[in-house]
Amino acid sequence: MEDHSVCSTETPAGDKASFREPSLSGQKSRVPRFCHMKCIISLSFSSEVLEAIENVIQDVLKSLAQKQAPVLTVAKRSDWRNIQFKDSVGLQMVPHCTTQQIRSDCPRSAQKFALMLKILSIIYKMVQSNTYATKRDIYYSDTLLFGSQSVVDNIVSDISCMLKIPRRSLHILSTTKGFVAGNLSYTEEDGTIVNCTCGATAVTVPSNVQGIKNLISHAKFMLIVEKDATFQRLLDDDFCNKLSPCIMITGRGVPDLNTRLLVRKLWDTFKFPIFTLMDADPHGVEIMCIYKYGSASMSFEAHHLTVPSIKWLGLLPSDLQRLNIRRDALIPFTKQDQNKLASIQKRPYIAYQPAWKRELEIMAASKLKAEIQVLTSLSSDYLSRVYLPNKLQFGGWL
Repeated sequence: MEDHSVCSTETPAGDKASFREPSLSGQKSRVPRFCHMKCIISLSFSSEVLEAIENVIQDVLKSLAQKQAPVLTVAKRSDWRNIQFKDSVGLQMVPHCTTQQIRSDCPRSAQKFALMLKILSIIYKMVQSNTYATKRDIYYSDTLLFGSQSVVDNIVSDISCMLKIPRRSLHILSTTKGFVAGNLSYTEEDGTIVNCTCGATAVTVPSNVQGIKNLISHAKFMLIVEKDATFQRLLDDDFCNKLSPCIMITGRGVPDLNTRLLVRKLWDTFKFPIFTLMDADPHGVEIMCIYKYGSASMSFEAHHLTVPSIKWLGLLPSDLQRLNIRRDALIPFTKQDQNKLASIQKRPYIAYQPAWKRELEIMAASKLKAEIQVLTSLSSDYLSRVYLPNKLQFGGWL
């Protein structure tokens, strides 16, 4: 959720701002405990990160020297006026977007201004010492100061966008919640060989996707599964090996950054078809769109995160009619569902997907939704034994 409690004015986005390391309120910055890892970016790029932060602080010092209140200018990341759709990339931020000013002299934004400098200081120290932290590490380094994890999450994204530097290059790692399984092996940065061969237990998506190498797979396709329960059921049914070799990934709901990075890396490496298996509801469609086209709030990193070739395999609203799913097995829409679906239908990429548009119209007309588990009303193993094999064999995707 975006922080709207800032003093802001809409202006065209300026150049990438640019210090010596700050000390907030005269306090010595306390850096959280980090994991020491091998360097994943060159020294030259590390110096660019340091220079970018120094430039920001230099501007702050200049303002103070001129007896002016310092401000930090950040893009309005979730403002759809700042987003453009490109079929080959997805949602991306326009070059000259509207911005908001985080002012040091405004009571509503002064705290955010200070916290941004605090986190810039932490990043600066990490890049200098070649150490890494998760956003959770940063939050727990001073929970009273930051107040909540969401505050840290928002500020880190704002800083990444402001500096035009990916989060991983700021030495901030995402906490991973996704799983991967199937015909895939790779070597982690520390030399550990990971084998994701399908079994009863999946492998956690790596926390440093950029650092993995020697990827090997004979998979014919990848299946992105929305929910952990469905993912585990397919594992138990040995789906990865029964039909043809494949890779399965789940973000366990809305995907974290590492899961999205891994999907993109596997696509860049193997160029195999990628399908999604989501609930037939607005939330499932939203999650699929994040994998395929990205999100407004992360549109500044679209080139590293989206895979526009992803296909919608199921569960399609039209499947519910085709399979004669009992009406009493379906779930009525809530007001939130109606609003979410209406929002999705207005998004720019829907105009490029007429088949998707028809499916969303079916959903809107019925005002009913269904979870993937509804297929068990046909038979306990209908998903892995009938539904997915037929869909993949006869081209039942959009």
